[in-house]
Amino acid sequence: MDLYWKDSEEIAIRLIEEHPDTDPLTVRFTDMHAWITALPEFRDDPKKSNEKILEAIQMAWHQEYQDARS
Repeated sequence: MDLYWKDSEEIAIRLIEEHPDTDPLTVRFTDMHAWITALPEFRDDPKKSNEKILEAIQMAWHQEYQDARS
């Protein structure tokens, strides 16, 4: 499945798979951006992200992280 910036839930799932022990709230947006664009399924323009998009992904990732800890 191809991933684009709008796919925050799917990106969050991939990030939890790639970084299962990482608390998303401790990750800098610059690092998260690099991790997202490095995903093999990621097909969007890396320059099209912004703080709002990265924040939405971080919150979705945080929810996945919390669910995995429950």
